[in-house]
Amino acid sequence: MNPFMFNLCNHGYIVTVVAWLYWSKYVSSLLLSWGRYASSLFTKTPCEKPKEDTGGPLKRLIGYMMPFLWRFITVLFLVILSSYGEMAVPQYTGRVADWIMNEEAPEAFTDAITVMALMTIGSAVLEFVCDLMYNITMSRIHMSVQGVVFQAVLKQEIAFFDSTSTGELVSRITTDTNEMSEALSEKLSLVMWYTARFGFLLYFMVSQSWKITLLTCMGLPIIWVIPKLTGHCSQMIAVKVQDSLAKANQVATETFSCMKTVKSFANEDGETERYRQRLDDTYALNKMEAAAYATTTWANSMTTLALKIGILYYGGTLVTRGSVSSGDLVSFVLYELQFASAVEAVMHYYPAVKKAVGASEKIFEYLDRKPQVPPDGTLAPENLEGHIQFKNVRFSYSGSTDEKNLDVSLEMKPGQITALVGLNRSGKSTCVKLLERFYQPQAGEILLDGKPLQSYTDQFLHDQIAVVSQDCVLFARSIRENIKYGCKNASDEEMYTAAKQASAHEFILELPNKYDTDAGEKGGQVSGGQRQRIAIARALIRRPKILILDNATSDLDTENEYQVNQALLNQSNNCSVLMISNKMSVVEKADYIIVLNDGMVEEEGVHGELLKKQGLYAELVKKQDMSFHRKQEKGDE
Repeated sequence: MNPFMFNLCNHGYIVTVVAWLYWSKYVSSLLLSWGRYASSLFTKTPCEKPKEDTGGPLKRLIGYMMPFLWRFITVLFLVILSSYGEMAVPQYTGRVADWIMNEEAPEAFTDAITVMALMTIGSAVLEFVCDLMYNITMSRIHMSVQGVVFQAVLKQEIAFFDSTSTGELVSRITTDTNEMSEALSEKLSLVMWYTARFGFLLYFMVSQSWKITLLTCMGLPIIWVIPKLTGHCSQMIAVKVQDSLAKANQVATETFSCMKTVKSFANEDGETERYRQRLDDTYALNKMEAAAYATTTWANSMTTLALKIGILYYGGTLVTRGSVSSGDLVSFVLYELQFASAVEAVMHYYPAVKKAVGASEKIFEYLDRKPQVPPDGTLAPENLEGHIQFKNVRFSYSGSTDEKNLDVSLEMKPGQITALVGLNRSGKSTCVKLLERFYQPQAGEILLDGKPLQSYTDQFLHDQIAVVSQDCVLFARSIRENIKYGCKNASDEEMYTAAKQASAHEFILELPNKYDTDAGEKGGQVSGGQRQRIAIARALIRRPKILILDNATSDLDTENEYQVNQALLNQSNNCSVLMISNKMSVVEKADYIIVLNDGMVEEEGVHGELLKKQGLYAELVKKQDMSFHRKQEKGDE
């Protein structure tokens, strides 16, 4: 290097000019982005739930924090104070170095150590209080988000649950919200801490030597660009990882819920292989995540190392020229070590925050999804007769107008027992689902007491309509809670009456804890017949005006079936009963019978009339009689 260039370097002009030109490319855009971000924070109106489209997942997450704005302001204030207290060690270490070299009085050394200790202790106490307040607040936000997501999922239409696996739903509500919460609770707090330290360190570094500070800052744009690129990549990979985990959870949930079927077909190895394939897919994505993380870490470390070597060389040059003291250089080096650590920490934890934002995208998909159901009605009359009419109702599960699963016009009169019969896939259960408003007809209308079904409030409708199906489900709660499900204000006497009508009271009293016995997951702790009787009691306790029995007694023995049927048929004095049964001995007791075939009404009338027509109903009765006689003959043999 020629003497002229060396002299320029010693005076720091090259460093100053190059640093200024280098930073001029980034300062304007950096200040503009900070200004927009600050404006978006302070102009947002606090609310319990953010608006649906507020400009991205990160801004929406901030929306959930706004109800706790003052807590976050307090946390930010404590972060600033604590970070300022941490500046004492480098500052007074530099002073001590100067005092030792200048051989000053020992009292100054003692005073410096005392101030340094007090500020360090105060900083630690403030950090403890800040961490405690922040984590409690974030835990509250996590519970709030998880509850809102769960509520949003419950409001979706039945078709949504038909097309979405249980494993995926559970993964979104639990795994994704937990990962998001952990990242925001831990990683975001660290980003806040190190960002505050970064600001104070930069201030004190400039106060020691603005020239060395410029040299230090020359490496920052490179350090910032790398996480910007890898953070976007990590966010995309995070979404794929969450999808892969949801699919793996789906396999596990499906397998465990159908364990009896898996065992009966001896397909444990097959399900294990399916689950392993899903895990292999997740592992491949995890390797991509690991590669992105390793690349970011290595690049940051190399940049930091090169920066330290340049600072020591240039700082030593300034000390030999007398531009800075030895103590200032010592303080600056200590500041720079923390400064580099702060930058590395922010760059290290920032991708984790981005990953949490990526995981939140799927959560917000559920929050933003509009249930495909008509608006809730307004009618909730005190008296309901239970008169049901299907007028030219057309429905297809695929939503296509060309393909029809149902095309019917029928009537169920109040106070009567109406039976729906037909072959499999004739549309019987579809009528029930439409009546429960699980699905909406593509054409025609369903009337209840002469008013459109959708004009009634959803709560009123399901209070007045009770359904007992063949595949009845109990919750993993006590039998008492299962019978009173959705009817918490019911008394124990009403519960006992409903249980007796369902022929369930006697066997419940024989259980270890009687009505407080746990039914097990999906009612697995009781038999199929007992489960049906509990479900029937759950329907009867509501005193519905419309009682729907969809093969409700299929798992009962002959004696209990007779008792339950008698009790259910007696309910027609108080309500309209819609009965679906494959047992013609039960159907023939109905006041009116409607026969469905391929989604259309083929014939209707009373038992005797339909037998005389020699149509589909007579054929069904004949086939069941023949089957019954064959069973009797085999029994006699």
